[in-house]
Parts: sequence; structure tokens; C-alpha cells
Amino acid sequence: MNPTFIIFLVLGAVILFAAFFMVKQQTAAIVERFGRFQSIRHSGLQMKIPLVDRIAGKLSLKIQQLDVIIETKTLDDVFVKLKVSVQYKVITEKVYDAFYKLDYPHDQITSFVFDVVRAEVPKMKLDDVFVKKDDIAIAVKRELQEYMTEYGYDIIKTLVTDIDPDAQVKAAMNRINAADREKTAAQFEGDAQRILIVERAKAEAESKRLQGQGIADQRREIARGLEESVEVLNKVGINSQEASALIVVTQHYDTLQSIGQETNSNLILLPNSPQAGSQMLNDMVASFTASNQIGEAMKNAKSKKE
Repeated sequence: MNPTFIIFLVLGAVILFAAFFMVKQQTAAIVERFGRFQSIRHSGLQMKIPLVDRIAGKLSLKIQQLDVIIETKTLDDVFVKLKVSVQYKVITEKVYDAFYKLDYPHDQITSFVFDVVRAEVPKMKLDDVFVKKDDIAIAVKRELQEYMTEYGYDIIKTLVTDIDPDAQVKAAMNRINAADREKTAAQFEGDAQRILIVERAKAEAESKRLQGQGIADQRREIARGLEESVEVLNKVGINSQEASALIVVTQHYDTLQSIGQETNSNLILLPNSPQAGSQMLNDMVASFTASNQIGEAMKNAKSKKE
């Protein structure tokens, strides 16, 4: 076989093979002819003119993420580092703009993120930065969307994924938080102690009330018993004074008997003569009489003044 023919055959095979190329899914290939834009090819087997057309580049149509770390200062003069994650993708209808209008889209997006964050964060205090991080993310997305759409990029989402103040500031914040929690715990403990004291006082007051009621009931029953005893004695011909003397003497000796039965009782000296009960009764009667006289005198004196 002629060697020249073999060479031409090989060259023809290479040229034919170079005429075909493959584009992956979610990818766009830009084809140029003699350095000028020719067409945009999407996924699948594609064909170009060998030695005339060339693949200038390929762009991914998938959603991509760019993480930007910015250090800035808050309104209360605290330096803080923020990590902003920007999710974006190339608009399918604007592949030409995305490829030819921007050489370094990452740098462009980073510049916009820096500009927006350093304009928004200095307006907030450190605590507000944590609370309003979504507002910062929305401001970044709005600014990026406005400018990047012109270059063929769609901003899907922006997230403030990390807020990192200075280590000393974080330690101070932790101390403030711990002190506040200790204060709250002390307040709860004080409230619990106060409630316990109040409830204990209520219980004691209720106990005293019931105790007084019991004593009153006891005295009422004693008085009723004495009244019944006097009535019984009156029926057998004993007058009220004699009956009262008999009851007092009986109670006197009952008391002595009760004290004598208690082996662990302390020494108590009481009169035990037969006249002791009568003397006690006479003293009681004299006291009642004197009290009545004093009361009558006070009433008469008051009437004369009026």
C-alpha cells in the first residue's frame, strides 16, 4: 500500500474524529470560528468544522456556591467575622453574557458581598447582627441580583452561615449570660422561700385558730357539765353555793389524784386540807363580787358625766 495514501487516511480519520465532541449534562459549550463567537452547544454529541471551529470554553449550568469571609466592625465598635454563602447559577438564556462579559465572576461576587456587608453591619450593634442576620443576607441578595443578572448570573440564595466575634468579646458575652442566669435562679429561689414562709405562717395561724376553737369548745363543754351538775344537786336539796363548793372540792382532789398517778411529774406543792376547796370557792366569789361592784361604779360615774 502506498505510504502517502496511508498518511492521508490517518489524517482524514483524525480530522473526522476532531469534528465530533461531547457536552456533559448541565453544561454549555461555546464554539468560536476563527476567534469569533459561532454558537452555544448543550448536552449531547455535537459537531464542529475541524481546524475552523474551536471550543472556546464551557460553563456549568449547575447551582454553585461561593463562601466569602468578611471582617468588619459593628456600631458598638466590636470587630466580627461573617461568613456569607452565595448560591448562584448561569442563566441558560444568557450563557453568552456570562462567558464574555465577566472573566472572573467569583471576584465580582466577592466584591459586591464585601461592599454590602461593610455597609450594613456598621449600622447594627453586635446583638442585632445575630438577630438580624437574615436582613443582611436579604440585602446582599438584592444587591447581587440587581447587578449580576446583567452578566447572565442568577442569585439563588444568600446565607449568613457564621458570625464570629473576637474571642474576648465571646468570653464577656458568656459571663454576662451566666450572671443573668444566676440572677434569675436567685430570684426563683427567693420566691420559693417567700412562698414557703407565707404558707408556713398560714398553717401556723390555722393551727392556732383550730387550737383556740378547741379550747373554747372544751370550756363550753366544761361549763355545760358544771351547769348540769348543779341542776342535779339542786334536785336533791343542795343549793347552788353548796353545789359549787362540792364541785370545786371534787375537782381539787381529782387534780391531786391525777398528779399522784404520774410517776415522772415534777414536785408541786398544793394545799390539801379539807378547807382548801372552800377557801378557793370563797376567793372566787369574792373576786366576782368585787368585779361586779367596780363595774357598777364605772357605769354610775359615766352616767353622771353624761
